[in-house]
Amino acid sequence: MNDHLIISAELTGLNVDLIEIEADISNGLPGLHMVGNLACEVRESADRVRCAIRNSAIDIPPRKMVINLSPADLRKSGTGYDLAIALAIMESLGLCPIPFDHRILIMGELSLDGSIRPVRGILPIISTAQQAGIHDCILPMENCAEASLVTNISLYPAENLMTLIRQLKHKQLTEYHTVSQESPLSETPFNISGPDYADICGQQLAKRAAEIAVSGHHNLLMIGPPGSGKTMIARAMPSILPPLTKEEQIEVSKVYSIKGLLNKDLPYMTKRPFRNVHHTTTKAALIGGGSTPTPGEISLANSGVLFLDELAEFQKTVLEVLREPLESRTILISRNGYHCLFPADFFLVAAMNPCPCGHYPDRTKCNCTLSQLQAYSHRISQPFLDRMDLCVTVSRVPFADLQKPHAAEPSSKIRKRVVRSMQIQKARFKGTTISNNAGIPSSSLKKYCPLDNSCRDLLTTAYEKLSLTARTCHKVIRLARTIADIEESPSICLEHLSEALTYRSFDRSFWEPIM
Repeated sequence: MNDHLIISAELTGLNVDLIEIEADISNGLPGLHMVGNLACEVRESADRVRCAIRNSAIDIPPRKMVINLSPADLRKSGTGYDLAIALAIMESLGLCPIPFDHRILIMGELSLDGSIRPVRGILPIISTAQQAGIHDCILPMENCAEASLVTNISLYPAENLMTLIRQLKHKQLTEYHTVSQESPLSETPFNISGPDYADICGQQLAKRAAEIAVSGHHNLLMIGPPGSGKTMIARAMPSILPPLTKEEQIEVSKVYSIKGLLNKDLPYMTKRPFRNVHHTTTKAALIGGGSTPTPGEISLANSGVLFLDELAEFQKTVLEVLREPLESRTILISRNGYHCLFPADFFLVAAMNPCPCGHYPDRTKCNCTLSQLQAYSHRISQPFLDRMDLCVTVSRVPFADLQKPHAAEPSSKIRKRVVRSMQIQKARFKGTTISNNAGIPSSSLKKYCPLDNSCRDLLTTAYEKLSLTARTCHKVIRLARTIADIEESPSICLEHLSEALTYRSFDRSFWEPIM
């Protein structure tokens, strides 16, 4: 039996459990038996391992072999145990000594010919191993670039079983090195991959709303006819966001690693995600799930933008599952015996037509009946609308504006104000768990968002006339705080609160007239 030196890993969501691989060789009926609460793909590992060893020109004597994956009460799934099991068997038979006197992490899927295939989720696995004090890892060659994001750990790439065994016998393992000895992660320079706001004609109100939304981490809803620029405005929002920090790059890259969506040439995220979700998507695709839970679109949009186009065409049950993540900024997926917590700290941007034909309230073009208008508006519940901080009407752009030379404010200039606003918030909330204005608890509004008498009078009037709920009233105050930060005002003034209230007018202009 080995000395418990071989470690593999079980990935459940973003949680990683380290698994000890034990091999026992004894006299008895020849065969390979695997124990330890194994899923079917892990049980099938026995056949892959036997074929890979045989096709690597290695003769195994006919003995009884028992492989235990410990702890036995934890369910094991996936194909990443193959290489660790093969090396544990050969070490126990004395065919391939492991030249380490401490724990070593081994991951990799075996092909029948002995080649070693990459596995998903290697970034969170290596990160956990490093935190657990493991200093050496044998990994598939294709996983090493991604794993190199974690510092202070030695990586040994493996391409096929035969070559790896020869290297282990002669103690000639070659350590993987990146071009830089430090982590390749850095404060990435900004580059625009989508549209720039300078390319969008008109729509000043929508652009202003987008700036406020990203500055304070607020949610944005745009209502307007088809072709008015709603989608383009949403796609340009990453261009006014600051680049990802090192911590954000790691967090976002972990989620994409689990889904197997990282680029092989650049195995980490350098740009803020923009996820455009189609209205036919299911609840599981949006929030994540499966028998072995994987992240959904809201987690893939973490630290970026989640765009829901044609909002009213989504199934109502699909939209309702967003309510809790929008408040907690995380998503908890529960399965029998365990829970998976995924990040969901995204900017929600939604766009919709005002009616089925898209032209309401212009009755010269809109022929929708009252019942059609009611049915269309009722597809979105009031609790969901309450979670949208801003709503703007995006009107059709006049032809004359399209012909004007581009004189719109570029994204780079808007981004400077956004970054400055975020810096003000960071200083304000230093030493607390609050990260932005949208996250200010209701109990702390008086501390961080004090209102003078004129502002309180205006808010009191608006509360009654606009039929605001307590939640929407608090959102208006937070929104006013963000507007004040953009203007670099130390306090909320009447004009800041007035502007914030204009973004709640959709409750009346689009829902009340047809209900």
